[in-house]
Amino acid sequence: MMNWAKSQKSALTMLNFLGDPNSELTRALDLELTHPGPISVLGPGRCKRFAMHVVDGVIEAVNVSETEDDPTGENDHSNSLADGIMATMK
Repeated sequence: MMNWAKSQKSALTMLNFLGDPNSELTRALDLELTHPGPISVLGPGRCKRFAMHVVDGVIEAVNVSETEDDPTGENDHSNSLADGIMATMK
């Protein structure tokens, strides 16, 4: 995850990149991608495209980029981009 953070030039910032290799957090947050189309290509246990605002361990907001026609949020992932999640912050 650190290499991904470095490639995104966000290493050592307030952003935290977290791995979830067994999808435990993904399932606990109910963010598992379950649409059969993407699963047939990507396989099971994948996480939906999302952004989360957490303050002192409390989830303040979760933005998921998905629609019925676009279950992976590939066509419009604006909800999970910085502007999308920052719009939920006060």
